[in-house]
Amino acid sequence: MKKKALSIPVYVYFILVVLLIVSIFPREGKFRYSFTEGKPWQYGLLTAPFDFPIHKTSDELKREQDSIARNFNPYFQLNDVIASKQIDRFQNDFREHTHFSQSPAYMQYVTRTLQKIYNDGIVPVNDYNFLRENRFRTFLVVEDGVATPCSSNDVFTVKSAYSYLLDNCPPYLNVEILKSQNLNLYLLENLKYDKETSEKVKQDYLQKISPSSGMVQGGEKIVDRGEIIDGKTYNILNSLKQIYEKRSGTVTRQGGLLSGIFILVGGLMVCFFLYLYYFRKNIYGRKKHVTFLLSLMGVFILLTEICVNFSLFNVYIIPFAIIPIVVRTFFDSRTAQMSHNITVLICSLMVPFPFEFLLLQFFTCLAVTFILKDLTQRSQLIKCSFYILMTYFLVYVGLIFFQEGDLTKANWKMFMYFGINFIFLMFTYSFIYMIEKVFGYISNVTLVELSDINSPVLREFSETCPGSFQHALQVSVLGTAAASKIEANPQLVRTGALYHDIGKMVNPAFFTENQAGNNNPHDRLTFEQSARIIINHVSEGVKIAGKNNLPEIISDFIRTHHGKGKTKYFYNSFRNKFPDLPVNEAAFTYPGPNPYSKETAILMMADAVEAASRSLKDYTEDSLQQLVDKIISTQIAEGLLNNAPLTFKNISDIKAVFVEKLVTMYHSRISYPELETPSK
Repeated sequence: MKKKALSIPVYVYFILVVLLIVSIFPREGKFRYSFTEGKPWQYGLLTAPFDFPIHKTSDELKREQDSIARNFNPYFQLNDVIASKQIDRFQNDFREHTHFSQSPAYMQYVTRTLQKIYNDGIVPVNDYNFLRENRFRTFLVVEDGVATPCSSNDVFTVKSAYSYLLDNCPPYLNVEILKSQNLNLYLLENLKYDKETSEKVKQDYLQKISPSSGMVQGGEKIVDRGEIIDGKTYNILNSLKQIYEKRSGTVTRQGGLLSGIFILVGGLMVCFFLYLYYFRKNIYGRKKHVTFLLSLMGVFILLTEICVNFSLFNVYIIPFAIIPIVVRTFFDSRTAQMSHNITVLICSLMVPFPFEFLLLQFFTCLAVTFILKDLTQRSQLIKCSFYILMTYFLVYVGLIFFQEGDLTKANWKMFMYFGINFIFLMFTYSFIYMIEKVFGYISNVTLVELSDINSPVLREFSETCPGSFQHALQVSVLGTAAASKIEANPQLVRTGALYHDIGKMVNPAFFTENQAGNNNPHDRLTFEQSARIIINHVSEGVKIAGKNNLPEIISDFIRTHHGKGKTKYFYNSFRNKFPDLPVNEAAFTYPGPNPYSKETAILMMADAVEAASRSLKDYTEDSLQQLVDKIISTQIAEGLLNNAPLTFKNISDIKAVFVEKLVTMYHSRISYPELETPSK
């Protein structure tokens, strides 16, 4: 037993879209105001909602940190044991050896100088370079827990200490003798940089820097409309923004924010769901349509989220007018407006200036609705793009006059953004073409192009099957008039009618409207063979449509224009000639399917009525009325129209239109009088 395919309810699609939008929605609370130093404040009076500190700017903090770094004194640890040990070692060596026995003045000089050097301090070369590179004039020497300031110019390295010993030798001593005594052996570093203590003390100083430079009391005025934002006001506004966004990052705030987003987005999508459910059953009933509309709306919501979150481009570059243009192309104006309004309302929850954003988008949607009342030419899309650009310009100028009263205060970059938006709108036709290929839709623009009788397929059809082509033209007239009467798509019926019989190009001579003289090829065939050739024009027509890349919806007209009806002529002829033989019903039955829409049903009725009308001997209104009633009543009785969404009133109106048009087509002309020659 074949398993039934899983059917997902339409409301599940809406729930998934709401969850997706909420998941990508900006979570952090956004500061509602946008401001620039040196520009006027564009909003009303702003007062402090609570007490908050005025944060120092990054430059101010950097200056204070640099000042601490310049005035900071590093810490060095003194090892006082080294000095006494090295001096004692020197004195012992002097006594035990006879190097300085010539004069005790050598021992006195060296001892005195070593004491001076060790008092000033000997530091490692790296520490000495550290003091010089960072230009520390003084440093602190820690000895027994007490820090004593020392001059950086007085410290020695081992090398400089040795040089100091030799360079300061008194005149009464021989320098060469000092050089020969290896005095460098008594020179060791007794001061070392204490990095840990220095960094700790430095960080303590930095942490004591106050991040604020004052307080703003709750209720205190910050700025009013039109006031120029100077440096101080800018700093206050920036401080308020930082505190607001910091507070919005708390768990409680995030939970509330997420709940608010879900309620608002969910409420808007519920409105759209109810609109489709109650007022657009034809869209709600087909999941392809619902998927298309939700996908189109989701793309623009996602683009807005990316724009707001990452600041990659201005939100007015996004061509929101594409939504009503595309939806109007494939559906109707009210659905286009509803789709656009729901989308921009959701996006307005993200953008910084929601009122300005909504007003601009509202006017552009109305411009699209009025201009594209009947879309039949590509030039209308270009014309619409120009009107949208002008709408943006005029509405923005009106806003500036309303808010500021002075056009010089306008943000001139906005006009550049509108221009980029216009460029994107110029590619709408390409976007519509892609949608036609992906979703299988067909626009009126494409239908008009397909119905051009100079197109390759129709030109070949008219040359190969002139009678069938003439029949198709007549059917298109009947079908277009009937579709207009019952508010179906007349352009779709017209195009479908022109192509519905193109399969007859394979065997044109087997169809009476294309035969010349009394030569009928069916005379040499059985009824079953003749029926098969006639039936095959449907499948052949579908093949021709596929080879010429005709839209699937046009192929549907070819498949359904006979539905699952019978080839009555050959079926009845077989029954009459062989009343006692069983009939193979399938041999005389079209494969179908039966019409499923108003348009395909109209074509089936128009095709049968037009073909049958050619057999009438006289074309009076009564005879045509009887013919139309008989043909359409038979189709209804055979169940060929069971799947078509037609009412009894629709059927009645269609019959009346057919009779009216047929009477006009077959009306007799008056005979023109011959010019009489006057007698002599």
